Amino acid sequence: MDGWDKPVGAIMSEDNGSTPTSPLVNQSCADRKCYMVLHEAEKTAIGSICFLAGPFTFLENALVLGVIATTATLRQRPSYLFIGSLALADVFASCFFTTSFLDFHLFHRLDGPNAYLFKLGGVTMAFTGSVGSLLLTALDRYLCIHQASSYKVVLTRRRALLALLALWSATILISFLPLMGWRCPTGLNPPCSRLFPYIDHRYLACWVSFILVLLSLILGAYALILWRANRHEASMTGHQGVPTRGQARMRLDIRLARTLGLILLIMVGCWLPTLSFMLADVSVQLMRIQQRAFAFCSTMCLVNSAVNPLLYALRCRELRLALMRLLGGLSDRLGCCQRHVGGDTTTTLPLGESNSCSAHSESEAPRLVSCRPNTVSEMVGKQQLDMTGI
Repeated sequence: MDGWDKPVGAIMSEDNGSTPTSPLVNQSCADRKCYMVLHEAEKTAIGSICFLAGPFTFLENALVLGVIATTATLRQRPSYLFIGSLALADVFASCFFTTSFLDFHLFHRLDGPNAYLFKLGGVTMAFTGSVGSLLLTALDRYLCIHQASSYKVVLTRRRALLALLALWSATILISFLPLMGWRCPTGLNPPCSRLFPYIDHRYLACWVSFILVLLSLILGAYALILWRANRHEASMTGHQGVPTRGQARMRLDIRLARTLGLILLIMVGCWLPTLSFMLADVSVQLMRIQQRAFAFCSTMCLVNSAVNPLLYALRCRELRLALMRLLGGLSDRLGCCQRHVGGDTTTTLPLGESNSCSAHSESEAPRLVSCRPNTVSEMVGKQQLDMTGI
């Protein structure tokens, strides 16, 4: 076993010329150097991921937030409030995680304990809020299908806002507990985490357990959605008989299963390795090679934040329509400003034709403000269409 595969304490003892101590005792880490474990090639690879995924995540999630904030009809819908909360959390993730990770692992910036724990709390808040918003989105879809007739009564805008308030209040409290005092009593010595300086193993175990519960609830909600969709399609097939050749489209529940499978595969694939290393850190003494592997796996959480808008927001027809209308309006305003400032005399579309485009968009607007279907059949069908991006 080479030096990188040895427990941190054993390496430090050998470097001092003394007999290697037990991996679990007398292991100090001065100035957090034992947490900065990346090689130059690993710094280049992980830094490239952060430099690419960070700005991309920020821009696409900020765009989703801008569309929802500027579209009154979307702001009134609980579904889009939850999607907006998810986008806000992912904006925080792109800012806090990218800057904190690069500062610590690539630039070796050593902040004081409070400054470090504040940055770490921001990262924790972002990812906790992201997973919590995913849960609210899954529960919204569950209610939309399982309580279709009473959905608008059960989940009002006021209740959605209260749910978001509770989510973010709990998220902020949980995330900044180490800054408020729940930190490792021995500073950087055991039983501190070998993944995060100053973090107590008990706090890390509680946070990982909380995230696992949220992920389990998300999986359960989507499993129930798929089960109900399958029952609905089976009943519709029984009523309509064998489909004709013109109706030979793939069943909606199968398309829904593929979409949900993709969503869950990405979510679990990005989060499970990171959470596994955190659980291992609670129970065993991690080696340096495992610390380096965790640094790479943690960037997958940022990648998950980059993918979320593509899976949840931009697959919704109504949000895509609002986005096109917003971009079209900005383009028209920019064109008018350029013609006014530059005295452009080139041929442009007549005012009537320009308004016809707006009128066409306005004709699509009823899709944004139309009432939700009242029957279970219509509700399931509409929800499947929204979730599969059809």
